[in-house]
Amino acid sequence: MSTASLPSYTPVPEHLHTPVYSELPQPDEYRLAVTNPPRSRSHSRQRPAAGGFVKQSKIGGVSLRLAQQDGDASMPEYGCGSSVDGEVTISKTDGVQSVEVKIEGFLQLKEIAEGGTTSVTLCSEKTTLWSKRSSSEPGSCPSTLRFSLTIPTTFSDSKGTYPLPPTYEVHLSGLPGFRANIDYSVSVTVYRSGKSSLLGLASAVNIAKAPSLPFGLGNTTLSTPFLYIPRTRPAVPLPPPLQPTPDGYMPTADWKLFQGTLQARTKGGKDIISKLFLPASRIFCLSEPIPFHVTFASSAFSLAAFMPYGPIVSLLSPTRTHTRIELLRQATCDVRNDVVNGTKTDMWRTDRIGEGVFQHAGDGPDWISFSGQITINPDIKVGGFKAGGLHVKDCIVLSMVPPDPKKSPFVELRQVVPIRLTTDSWSVVNPGMTESEYSVPSNPEDYVEAQPELGYYQD
Repeated sequence: MSTASLPSYTPVPEHLHTPVYSELPQPDEYRLAVTNPPRSRSHSRQRPAAGGFVKQSKIGGVSLRLAQQDGDASMPEYGCGSSVDGEVTISKTDGVQSVEVKIEGFLQLKEIAEGGTTSVTLCSEKTTLWSKRSSSEPGSCPSTLRFSLTIPTTFSDSKGTYPLPPTYEVHLSGLPGFRANIDYSVSVTVYRSGKSSLLGLASAVNIAKAPSLPFGLGNTTLSTPFLYIPRTRPAVPLPPPLQPTPDGYMPTADWKLFQGTLQARTKGGKDIISKLFLPASRIFCLSEPIPFHVTFASSAFSLAAFMPYGPIVSLLSPTRTHTRIELLRQATCDVRNDVVNGTKTDMWRTDRIGEGVFQHAGDGPDWISFSGQITINPDIKVGGFKAGGLHVKDCIVLSMVPPDPKKSPFVELRQVVPIRLTTDSWSVVNPGMTESEYSVPSNPEDYVEAQPELGYYQD
């Protein structure tokens, strides 16, 4: 075919070109509507402003800007494997020898009574942005230097490798008391020669002349803490509710049974079998209520004796219920890594971070069933973790604690079921967020060790 026979093409008019679209409105644009509104508080996080988070040094003329952060926020925030991108601005570059940026994370255990502090390094990543010795171009340091550092996803100690823990703080009461903190920061250090540094300082305070001083006097370090909150979500959605059968609730592939016993104390009484049903994965989002079902099975006589101690207010117990289902968080700290008489000298505290409400779901000649949901305290932002002797774990506890154990027809019941909590729900993917920012928590059994007594907690 001859090229002479090919048709000619007419250039596309400028107004017909495909426009460039942006996920966020431009300064001269605004949204008319947003589809699929947020369904949880974790989903309501807004994409950070493009301006970034800025911090400036009081002296030294150094400014640190972190990109993709909300400039109005009191502290920057990053997630699992996030990239800390930003730039360093130096107003006076005379005498600058090198510029270094560093990301650090520490677990600190402070003994309140004696004032001692133990520190474990969780991460330490640094890079040199510019160095006079290694620079291939002659001249002074550039006034603006960009950088990018990646937050590691794990840390290692003598016992193994673990996911990098979130920012956290807990106070463990005792003699002595301890405060455990997990903190992260990003810092920039500008190294200067001694003579030029002092001249700059002299100029700042109107000093006419000053002798040369050792290298390092005028170094400027600018640091800002940041929140590290790794985002997680369950691998499967919550299952549909169970439906009662003629014998109460029965386990399915989606619902797992956890069984306990209320031992009868009265002569002729029969033990009551408690059957707690929870979603089989036992991994739940912090912003969603945790569903549950409970069946109590025994003789009609024992069930009648149990009703004043049951989960719903009755005529015999009009002011309070003695059967409760709660979400407890236990923070355990191996303060000295000691073993006394075969027992580890751990300290711990247990807090109630959620409580369930029961509803009557059905009954029969030898059983009674309830269903309900556990609402989680909205102040809880992260799930459980383990880091350098600090172990935070969450459990659902079904209990029956009689007001007067000596007069109660049943012995106290306490069923402890380990669970895990995530920052996001199964179905939520925020606009602009990638799959790599999420991780799926391991099975609750993978991080549960021998439980200290869960009978006491602090609100």
